[in-house]
Amino acid sequence: MASIKDINIVNKRASYEFNLIQKFTAGLQLGGTEVKSIRMGNCTIGEAYCFFKGEELFVKGMNIGTFKQASYNNHEPFRLRKLLLKKRELHKLKVKGSEKGFAIVPIKLFESERGFIKLEIAIGQGKKSFDKRETIKERDVERSMKRIE
Repeated sequence: MASIKDINIVNKRASYEFNLIQKFTAGLQLGGTEVKSIRMGNCTIGEAYCFFKGEELFVKGMNIGTFKQASYNNHEPFRLRKLLLKKRELHKLKVKGSEKGFAIVPIKLFESERGFIKLEIAIGQGKKSFDKRETIKERDVERSMKRIE
């Protein structure tokens, strides 16, 4: 069995495209072959996004590759997956996510200490192009300062 440190799938574009305001940790409703595939590291969340369908929150665009050793009842790689959160967290996300310029973005997929697969999501406000340029400048300055030390 994989240890906690093995599963750490990160959406690097999220912090570049959005100002992350508030973070939440959500459980995922997954099947057995999906969990095995995630533990092997066969998953991407780069193009994933979250949306509400009624009162429930779903993640779409998360690619969990098929499990090679599975039989004929393997999972679909791009299916909708339900996120498991408390009602008050769902209410906060729904109110803030419905405002203009805000989105609910998956940031990181990891395994909890108890062995459950969790998805860290955040409320993000879209950055303008000049904000993105400032982020790039800040990274360059930090990188050059590290080289000097």
